[in-house]
Amino acid sequence: MSLTCGIDVGGTKIAGGVVDESGTVVEKVRVESPATDIEAIEDAIAELIGGLASRHDITAVGVGAAGYVDSARSRVLFAPNLAWRDVDLKAELEERVDVPVVIENDANAAAWGEFRFGAGHDVDDLLLVTLGTGVGGGLVVDGELYRGGFGVAAEIGHLRLVPGGVRCGCGRRGCLEQYASGSALERDVRELAAGQSTGSERLLERAGGRVDDIDGPMITLAAQQGDPFAVDRLAAVGDWLGQGIASLVAVLDPTVVAIGGGLSEADELLLASARASFAQHLPGGDHRPLAEIRKATLGNDAGLVGAADLARR
Repeated sequence: MSLTCGIDVGGTKIAGGVVDESGTVVEKVRVESPATDIEAIEDAIAELIGGLASRHDITAVGVGAAGYVDSARSRVLFAPNLAWRDVDLKAELEERVDVPVVIENDANAAAWGEFRFGAGHDVDDLLLVTLGTGVGGGLVVDGELYRGGFGVAAEIGHLRLVPGGVRCGCGRRGCLEQYASGSALERDVRELAAGQSTGSERLLERAGGRVDDIDGPMITLAAQQGDPFAVDRLAAVGDWLGQGIASLVAVLDPTVVAIGGGLSEADELLLASARASFAQHLPGGDHRPLAEIRKATLGNDAGLVGAADLARR
């Protein structure tokens, strides 16, 4: 059975795994990411690959990088949370490891993983929306990963949702990720708690009275335990998410929209609101089939599983 290696490079960690043809992760390792040092990042990736290759017969490596990757799947043009700026990562890694290397955007790799082995395994068209610090995405059309003319398609987090809205890290205002991400949820709840909004007291108590210690997992747990304030704030994020999905579906018309990332752990506390908002805001929604909104199933492994499968192909 063919084995390939998938690497998922983020701003804080590098995860690597050996993956078989069925999408099963045979072995997985994780190291910290030296995000500000290009050479150190590449050394860490090469060392991780070398360790896995010493224990498994690996035929190729796929690297999912959090940034813009060119159409040749070779150069990282820009990585907002890493030091890469127009770096031929494929060539530099192939000098260090004795197997072919393919570079892909991390959200694209995750979308491919979910399409092949997860939430989209039974359809031909899939939009993946990942909700974490920001909002990422990947798109599969007619069974093929859609990368666009220059390789940087599906940066859906920067769909403008609110003209003149909250300033985004991209430099513009009103982007989807400023309303439907884990960071957006935290900002919203902290602002309300700091203003002593009615109902926020229990969350503030969980945080020991420190507003800045309120985070996404804490809010989600409180909602799962029935805190009405936390339930309401997650539903509000779900409403924004549904509005964004409606605009995307109006253009892309996927069969399934899979929701992944850390915030997806809120399950129906988020997804029920997103589905209702999506149906309300989709143009012609009363007269057309609705895309099915599903929770992604591969979790944190989606990126490395997808990268490994893309390398095999």
